[in-house]
Amino acid sequence: MTTHVHHRLACAGMVILFAIWSGTAESIVPLMNPLGKTASASRFSPLFPYALTQSGAQAFTELHAASVAYVPSRAEMPVPARESPRLQSVLLNNDVFALYGKPGARSMGILGQYGLAEIGPVMDEFVSMYDDANGDRGIIPAFYIIYGTCWPEGEIGILSELVVRQYVEYALERGWYVYLDHQIGKYSVESAVKKLLPWLKYPNVHLALDPEWRTTKPMQEIGSVTGVEINTAQQMMQDYLTEHSLPGRRMLVVHQFKPKMIMNRNAVRSDFDLVQLIHCADGFGSPALKKNTYAINAQATNIPLKSFKLFLKPTIPNAGYDSPLMSPAEVFSLDPRPYLIMYQ
Repeated sequence: MTTHVHHRLACAGMVILFAIWSGTAESIVPLMNPLGKTASASRFSPLFPYALTQSGAQAFTELHAASVAYVPSRAEMPVPARESPRLQSVLLNNDVFALYGKPGARSMGILGQYGLAEIGPVMDEFVSMYDDANGDRGIIPAFYIIYGTCWPEGEIGILSELVVRQYVEYALERGWYVYLDHQIGKYSVESAVKKLLPWLKYPNVHLALDPEWRTTKPMQEIGSVTGVEINTAQQMMQDYLTEHSLPGRRMLVVHQFKPKMIMNRNAVRSDFDLVQLIHCADGFGSPALKKNTYAINAQATNIPLKSFKLFLKPTIPNAGYDSPLMSPAEVFSLDPRPYLIMYQ
C-alpha cells in the first residue's frame, strides 16, 4: 500500500511539474515581439529563481520529496501563486533592452534626446541589433528614466508626474517596461523607495537605485548604499505589492562600478519572492575597463542577475563615453551573461 501511495504521489509530482513547466506568463503586460521571432522565443518558463541554478531533474526531486512528505490537513487551503517562491520570470526566455535618460534633458542620456513622437524608430533599431544577437530569446524594450536627479547639496529634483505618466502609459500600450531610477542624494534609501512605490500600480513599472548619487557632493564624490539598505528596499517593494495585490514580479536595479558603492555587499539578499534584484555594471570606458568592472560585479554571486550599461557619445563636450562601443555579441559573451542592457 505504501509503495502504491508513493507511486501515485510521484506521478502527481510529475503532473505538477509538467503543469508548471507549461504554464502561462506571469501577470505583467503582454510581450510584444514586432521582429517576428517564433512564439517560443517569447514564451515564459517556470521555476524561477531555481531554474537558473538547478536542472529540471533537481526541481522534480524537490517536488517529489515534498509530495511524499505531504500530510493532508482539513484546514489546508491552496497557496496563492503569488506567495510561491517559484513564480515565473520573464528573464528565463527574454532579455530587456532599455534606453536610459531623463525626458526633455538632451545632456542626460539618449532618452532625453528624443520625444515620444520620435522614440519608436530609435528603439526599434537598437532592439533589432540585440534581437539578432540573442538567438531564440525574446527582447522586451524599455525606458530607463532618471526619476529623481541629484542636485548640489544632495537635493533631489523629481521628474514631473505628468511626464512620467506619459512615458509609462506609452510603454504600457506597447508591452514595454519602464524603470524609474532614483539617485537618492542626501536622503535615505527608504524615502527614495517610498517615493517610487506608487508607480508600481502600473504593471509594467520596475524600480532602480543609483548609489553613485547618494551624496551631498554630486560630481565630486561617489556615493554608496549598504547591503542592508538594499534588502530594506526589496522588502518595501514586496510589502507594497502584497498589500495592494499587484500582479507579477518586479525588478529592482542597483548600479555599481566601484567597490564602495555597495558596502557590505555580501549581506545583500536575492531571495524575495516578488522582487528580482538586478546588479548593473555602470561606468564608461574602453571594453577592457568595462569588462574588468563587470568581472568585479560578477564576484557577487549572491546577486546572480546581472545588467550592463553602455555609453554612447554624449551631446555635451568632455563627457565620458565608451570607445569603442562594445557590440551586442560582445555584451552577451560576458560571464555571467547580462539580462538587462541599457544605453545612455
